[in-house]
Amino acid sequence: MQPTELLGLAAPAKLNLFLHVTGRRADGYHLLQSAFVLLDWCDHIDVLLRADGGIVRHDTQAELQLPADDLCVKAARALQQATGCRLGATIVLHKHLPAEAGLGGGSSDAATCLLALNRLWQLGLSRTALADIGLGLGADVPFFVHGRSAWVEGIGEHIAPLAVAQTSVVVLKPPLGASTRDIFTAPDLCRDTPTIDPSVWLSASEVSPAELMRSTHNDLQPVAERLCPPITEAMAWMARQGLSGRMSGSGSAVFALAPERCAAETAPAGWTLKNCRILRIHPNFDLCSG
Repeated sequence: MQPTELLGLAAPAKLNLFLHVTGRRADGYHLLQSAFVLLDWCDHIDVLLRADGGIVRHDTQAELQLPADDLCVKAARALQQATGCRLGATIVLHKHLPAEAGLGGGSSDAATCLLALNRLWQLGLSRTALADIGLGLGADVPFFVHGRSAWVEGIGEHIAPLAVAQTSVVVLKPPLGASTRDIFTAPDLCRDTPTIDPSVWLSASEVSPAELMRSTHNDLQPVAERLCPPITEAMAWMARQGLSGRMSGSGSAVFALAPERCAAETAPAGWTLKNCRILRIHPNFDLCSG
């Protein structure tokens, strides 16, 4: 019997172990190379079937305002449009991941909604088909749909599984966020980092995050630090703990490989500190069989 609701679905954060900007297309989109990993730090989503075709979204945190371009709602409507499905859904978001962090929270929420609604609406779409729909919502959505640590290229559409070791990491997020748009439009952004041949990494039975990070960097970080000085403060905090920090995505969260847990009280007041672990596979991977 098909379910009428799916409750407590995890929408995990991601980290960019590195992020190189290798060029720019004529339409303005930037070409990237990156290694994405999933974390065991998650939002959680309840999805309930509606027969009236409506898409309704609620937050469990009353202080959160539902934006007009909410990605969960956009994901549900994009799936309806792509398939002609006349069913609807009530989506309840239990938000734990910070916004404007470079952790992919909104994209992960959208991907989890696509996976859940594909099951609830009995659409039977493949993971590839769902990822194609997700790309129209945001460059990170296909990665979350595919649900494994991955080598990512292009504008986010070229994804290859990467067997990254399940390493412990610490993530520090300042209260202020970084504007992805401002970073990518900055004239001093490096846009010509040489491409890496990923074959050695993709063929490895297990990739060490430390080894991969040793020979790479995040091209967005210098611009992000200029636009959002707390990122520099976060890097300095990591250094004081004896850790080698790096910004994830477009920030403002900074992370480091950390064999030992960092105590929350050591973080600056008002900042978010989270001890996490890299996941090999998405918690909801089995929602899609294709």
